[in-house]
Order: sequence, then C-alpha cells, then structure tokens
Amino acid sequence: MKILVCITNVPDTTAKITFIDNDTKLNKAGVQFIIGPYDDYALARAVELKEKLGGSVTVLHVGGADADPQIRKALAIGADDAIRVDSDPIDSYFVASQIAHVAGQNNYDLILMGRESIDFNSGVVHGLVGEMLGIPSYSPVMKLEIEGTTATLAREIDGGKETLSASLPLVLGCQEPISEWKIPNMRGIMTARTKPLLVVEPVSVEEFTVPENFSLPAPKGACKMIPADQAETLIKLLRTEAKVI
Repeated sequence: MKILVCITNVPDTTAKITFIDNDTKLNKAGVQFIIGPYDDYALARAVELKEKLGGSVTVLHVGGADADPQIRKALAIGADDAIRVDSDPIDSYFVASQIAHVAGQNNYDLILMGRESIDFNSGVVHGLVGEMLGIPSYSPVMKLEIEGTTATLAREIDGGKETLSASLPLVLGCQEPISEWKIPNMRGIMTARTKPLLVVEPVSVEEFTVPENFSLPAPKGACKMIPADQAETLIKLLRTEAKVI
C-alpha cells in the first residue's frame, strides 16, 4: 500500500504572533514551528497501517526550506521518504493543486492529511484534492481501518457520527482519536538523516486570492465582579453592555 501524508508547517500554539509588510505577512522571526497537530494524527495512523499491512509512507509538504526540520521529524516518526514542493503556500487552492499534481504522478492508494491546518483553518484542502483527482474525500475522520481495497471509517457529522466503507483510493482529513501522536526515538532520528527528501518545483496555478491584511483578535475586556447580592445590577449590565439578554 502506498500512502501519502500531507503535512503543514505551522506556528506552535503558544507562539506570539505578529505581522509585517503592512500586516500582509506573518512575522516568522522568533516563532517556533511544528507539524500541524491534526497532520500528526494522520501521520501516526499512516505509520500504523504500514506496519500492519506493509507498503510505504511518503510525506509531502508545500513550502520552503524552513520546513525541512519538521519534514525530517516526520521521517523519524516512520515515513519512508519525503517530497517538498518548493514554494510559498499561497492559499488552499494552490496547495491542493500541488498535492494533486504530485499524487497524480505516483498513484497513491491513500492520501491522508489533517482535517485542517491550525494557522488558516480553512479545512477545504482534502476536498479540493479529491475533486482534482476524481476520487472520494471524507473529513473529519476519527477511525480508519483497511482491509484489502476497502476502507472502513468513522467521521463526525452534524448531530452525531457516521460509519461507512469506501473503496480505495481515498483522500481523508484526520483528527483525534484516529491514532495517538508518535514521538521519534533515537533510531528513527538517526535513520531520518539518510532518508530521501526530494525538492520539486511547483506547477503553475492561477491565483484566486491575495491577502490584504491580517489582524490579531481584539484583546479581552476587563472582568467586572458583581457581588452576589446585586442580581439586578448584573441583569442590567448583561442587557445594556454585554447585550446577551
């Protein structure tokens, strides 16, 4: 089985975010980057499937050389090789186009990625890739089993969960508890240094979006403490200031 795992290179959730160039670009100076947490789940499940069923796991990232440490970490976790499309990930359509191009050349049985990245949170790349390749896509997938050429999966839907089966190939957006994150061991770290990392040029894609500016969320307002015996004051503030009742 040939599995492709698409990973993102995103700021750590504890990183302090600022912007540059008139608030049109992320300021990467001093920011710690990590593999997208949802992508970690996809990678972990891919490695488990390889160990159970045989085959190979390839990691794919669309981005610059600054993501190479995260790619090497994915190799240390258990991926066999990696591909990096050397370009700035402009938007979801651009990223999906690069993934579809690489996948279309290599005939993967299964394409896994996180349900969404934690920087832009668009959550549409898996659907776009599936459409571009003409194969089914499902997200968010919480459970995945493979038997032969049939996948059995469970995913969240409005108001509940759905269990279904589908024939490979598939594109899946993953989330917990599909697997548990894996931590590279020393052997994995050492072998990752010699595993192939192929850098390729991007295919030309029409740009449909251009960022105008980014802004941080408004700071939280001060908390007002109302004594327990002043219920009328609390109700008045909820009506006039908070406007929630």
